[in-house]
Amino acid sequence: AFHCSWWGFFIAFFIWFAPAPLLSEIRTTLGLSKQQIWTSNIVGVGGTIFMRFLLGPACDKYGARILFAVVLCVASIPTAMLGLVNSSTGLSVIRLFIGIAGGSFVMCQFWTSRMFTKDIVGTANALVGGWGNLGGGVTQLVMGTALFPLFKEITGSPETAWRTVCIVPAIVAFGTGVTLYYISDDAPKGNYSEMKKNGTMPEISAAASFRDGAFNFNTWVLFIQYACCFGVELTMNNAAALYFKDEFGQSTESAAAIASIFGWMNLVARGLGGYSSDKLNAKYGMRGRLAVQSVFLLIEGILVLVFARTTSLPAAIVIMVFFSGCVQAAEGSTYGIVPYVDPAATGSISGIVGAGGNSGAVGFGLGFRQLSYAKAFDIMGFCIIGSSFLTGLIMIKGYASLFCGQDDPDVKQATLNIPEPAEDEVAEEA
Repeated sequence: AFHCSWWGFFIAFFIWFAPAPLLSEIRTTLGLSKQQIWTSNIVGVGGTIFMRFLLGPACDKYGARILFAVVLCVASIPTAMLGLVNSSTGLSVIRLFIGIAGGSFVMCQFWTSRMFTKDIVGTANALVGGWGNLGGGVTQLVMGTALFPLFKEITGSPETAWRTVCIVPAIVAFGTGVTLYYISDDAPKGNYSEMKKNGTMPEISAAASFRDGAFNFNTWVLFIQYACCFGVELTMNNAAALYFKDEFGQSTESAAAIASIFGWMNLVARGLGGYSSDKLNAKYGMRGRLAVQSVFLLIEGILVLVFARTTSLPAAIVIMVFFSGCVQAAEGSTYGIVPYVDPAATGSISGIVGAGGNSGAVGFGLGFRQLSYAKAFDIMGFCIIGSSFLTGLIMIKGYASLFCGQDDPDVKQATLNIPEPAEDEVAEEA
């Protein structure tokens, strides 16, 4: 399940941002303006918001495996059809449907939350999320500097190359969806359908799960904070290649290679955030997790402001590496906290918080659409710094907050695993 989770999300992320390194060529072919390109970027991440709200409670009811397979197979279809685009509207519509793939993040995080105990769930969630997010960097490199030049060489035309190259990731995504369905399990005790049939799992109401998650104040604080880390990553996945081409005069291939560095940091950075959260939790309890969250967000915001003011290409790349590291570490620490908020509604809370990332990307994307790069980065940086102070408002029942209270040992022990019926209760029911 661990490997199915990160690989499935990796492929989802790959097809979700497969058009990004091709945007400069698409812009030239279709004669699009900066505003029209950013409209497609915003639609591509914005459409996923609804999917994440929907898939959260669906995970609580049906499990991650089936939903993962469905989302990957469905999203592969519009990915393969990117080459049919002939207008700004067409580009936005096709990216809206490709954005369905972004909803798979909810299944990715829910699956590992279901499979691993709470004392290591921060590391598990961070690793699958980080290795999955790595698809955003790999797609820049593979699509922009490998497949696109290859297809351009074969077809002899840049336009024909970008119109056909997305068929390759589409085929891989469809095959991955089918494979995930057959080779893994929903939970440690098996698949949901079997567990319900055997009486080892009760029927769950998706509506009740969503209500419990949505009416928890902590969910919405994490929603805002995730907007200021994952929302930043999504924005950079769309903006980085264009930024380095426009501001530093790089070619399409070179800009894509540089932009891919941001995504490649997921290989270690998000896992480091989750690992740090787990380690400080072991020493200081929930207060340790909350402190890690605040620190990563604060440093991230400061580095955004520095990055925006850097005029040297080598220095910009170095700062982007550290900026990206903090972005992804904050994502990891966020999902080290999520499973504690309300264990019975983890799917719904994962979906709502995940939707925060896309909401942040929409907001920041509007800034880049309407403003200069410098002003857009300034707004982004100050928003992130502000969000770091919101951690003080997180108060999870039975746990310490950042500034007061103590962890309740009984509550901590009771939530080491997502609640399931005790074995003697199952036998008694049978």
